[in-house]
Amino acid sequence: MNDNPVFSKIQQEIDDNSVVLFMKGTPMFPQCGFSAAVTQVLTTLGVKFKGIDVLEDPSLRDGVKQFANWPTIPQLYVKGEFVGGCDIVREMHASGELKKLLDEKGVPQAR
Repeated sequence: MNDNPVFSKIQQEIDDNSVVLFMKGTPMFPQCGFSAAVTQVLTTLGVKFKGIDVLEDPSLRDGVKQFANWPTIPQLYVKGEFVGGCDIVREMHASGELKKLLDEKGVPQAR
């Protein structure tokens, strides 16, 4: 893909975790409303996920946008697949499409 060490770190997190949310803040203490909204959706579904705080590392904050070619944060990945940002995740949750994707990918959820 690329020799960028930030891209390697991002790819490693995506490979190592079924559900990854690159976000501002942490799942327990989101630092923006959009990150909080996606955290709430995942929590509502009972999905275990790894939250990665992009505010801790400016190179990660910029790198994750380039990695996905997506200009905003948060960014959700499920089983290595980029799902989208806040608006997409909320729309998918409202329509039931997010639950369907999680089921298809074999991601456990609380029932």
